[in-house]
Amino acid sequence: MADLKQYLIEAAAAQGGLDAAVAAVPWFMPLRVLRVAERGGMDPRVELMAPWRAESSLCGEWVDAGALLRRTSEEIIDTFLQERDLRIVARDDEPEVEVRLQPDLDDDDEVVSEELAEIYLSQGLRERAAAIYRKLSLLNPEKSVYFAELIRKTQNNN
Repeated sequence: MADLKQYLIEAAAAQGGLDAAVAAVPWFMPLRVLRVAERGGMDPRVELMAPWRAESSLCGEWVDAGALLRRTSEEIIDTFLQERDLRIVARDDEPEVEVRLQPDLDDDDEVVSEELAEIYLSQGLRERAAAIYRKLSLLNPEKSVYFAELIRKTQNNN
């Protein structure tokens, strides 16, 4: 956009300045926006159109695209976070709690399977069978309704 901005400034200078260029082509909104950006103040047509257009790139700072391409993604993210101060940091008075996405299952626990649960049921060990069904439900969330029904049946047969 720096090229466009420079081009408009040079074209306006050839016309006798920004005011003369706007007077020559009053319908050309980029010249009006540039005049407001360069001099400040207010232009009634720019203000009238403001609700229907985004902020003009002519008003923003010039960005060196080459410098952006040479930066790594980590550098870009760090710069963004430093400028906007968007880091999420726990307050001092908050307890540190680890967010867990998976249920905790000990690797030391016994092997769980439907067959083992059925063996426990045949031996009358309903609580152990229900515990295995609960573990299987956690390990296989897509079958949780099935295991919930089996748990209910083991508890109803007490």
